[in-house]
Amino acid sequence: MLEIIVLTIFIATMVNLVLTRFHIPTIIGYIATGAIITYFFQLSSATHSKELETIAEFGIVFLMFTIGLEFSIKHLIEMRKEVFLYGGLQVGLSMFIFYLIGFYHFDMLVKESIIVAAALSLSSTAIVLKILNSNRDIEKEYGKRSLGILIFQDIMVVPILLMISIFSTEGVSLGSVLLTTLTDAIILFLLLWGFGKYILDPFLSEVVKSNLDEIFIGSILFLVIGSSILAHNLGFSYSLGAFIAGMIISETHYKHQVEADLIPFRDLLLGVFFISVGMQIDFSIVVDKFGMILSLLLLFTVVKMSVIFTLLYRKAGKRVALKTSLALFQLGEFGLVIFGLANANNLIEPTISQILTATIILSMILTPFVLRKISSISDLILGDELPTDCQLIKQSRFKDHIIVLGYGRLGRKICNNLDSCSAEYIAIESNYHNVKEAQKEGKSVIFGNAGKRSILESVNIHQAASVIIAMENSERLHLIGDILLKVAPEAKVIIKVNKFQERDLLQEEFPTYEIVVGVEQIAQGMVDAMMQCSIDHIYTDQD
Repeated sequence: MLEIIVLTIFIATMVNLVLTRFHIPTIIGYIATGAIITYFFQLSSATHSKELETIAEFGIVFLMFTIGLEFSIKHLIEMRKEVFLYGGLQVGLSMFIFYLIGFYHFDMLVKESIIVAAALSLSSTAIVLKILNSNRDIEKEYGKRSLGILIFQDIMVVPILLMISIFSTEGVSLGSVLLTTLTDAIILFLLLWGFGKYILDPFLSEVVKSNLDEIFIGSILFLVIGSSILAHNLGFSYSLGAFIAGMIISETHYKHQVEADLIPFRDLLLGVFFISVGMQIDFSIVVDKFGMILSLLLLFTVVKMSVIFTLLYRKAGKRVALKTSLALFQLGEFGLVIFGLANANNLIEPTISQILTATIILSMILTPFVLRKISSISDLILGDELPTDCQLIKQSRFKDHIIVLGYGRLGRKICNNLDSCSAEYIAIESNYHNVKEAQKEGKSVIFGNAGKRSILESVNIHQAASVIIAMENSERLHLIGDILLKVAPEAKVIIKVNKFQERDLLQEEFPTYEIVVGVEQIAQGMVDAMMQCSIDHIYTDQD
């Protein structure tokens, strides 16, 4: 088993090195790796089924947790229309149409048609949200609509799996199963909500006070995996428990740092998930039924896109409706799980299961290419998009915010001066007590490590007018300066140092940065310099 893991890592690395040269998403590389491992090295499904599938499922777990971090309970209530109305209608209408197609056109049995319809109504949370997050489209209107529908689809996984359990069990009362599920759902929610309300914040406060990164990461891993196992033991999916845990942690001050620390785990485990997807491809059936698979993919795509476009057209406009339908046209990873369980319980014919599995995987392979070019495809169909006045105002508003890295003595004075200028800013500080004190005073300060790329991107550094580094540690200054060059090379950066020698060294290393010498007296001067940079930046953009 160890040799297979090493070989898999090597193949995935080499395949993705080649594909990235052609700007092909790594998702395709991972799926290709799974296919290569299985069919070129003649591995049986038993070789990887249990261990690999368990690891792969936790890729979805970490994805759902990071999604939950973006959604406080308040935020979910605010998005109730996108989640429950549009998500519910999308799943319901898609299931109804797919059921009619399966039952009347393909002569499937009633239970078989229901299971197939339920699986086909779902889209790929793993692929869509990974790409929307990476290209920052998750904040756009179509991204929010897509996210709302995907959240409802993930919630629907629970009743769908329950339905399979009911179909495969003879002599069990439906009422008793539903009562047990409802009771377990209440227990899960109360346990996680109670933990989040009364224990989580004090617990994380003590962890942060230790000032040890490994303890912080370990505690977050415990929360993610623990909540997932709790949900699973109560009969729900691992990912649902992780999603609820993420929502609870989003109510704390540690949201940004938690997300930054977990992204490497999430992306690694998602890679394992897509490798496991590639291992499920049966090329003999794909070659023999390729025409049917393409026809089914076209049929399923037309149905799903038509349903989503029709639901959103009147309220969101044709462009948002089209982009949302393009984002969610594919069939999802949970469909693979559903077909696997249905096949194991003899609820669906093996050949049909393999054909539909191949169709799902093909749609998942096509998805990254569609999402990368979604604006171009929309423009091709609808014509070029002209920004409205509201869009221009919104875009310009996010071009003049200031990012302050560090909220110590100097950072505090800088933020006070920014407040007096009524400037829009956000500060990042890794000292828990400083963050607490600042937030009590109503300052825009978040807890996080400014040396993390994801933390900087979470405060929209690409559209910031200026960045002020207000730190004392010279090593940190060099580290963050290097990261800023990689993340936002065009950013207007101002750095404070204590000695002229330090200024000369930094000036050689970062010739485009503004380096100033001084302590407290220079705070106002830094703000003045920053404000001038911001004004020049705005006028330059307008020109």
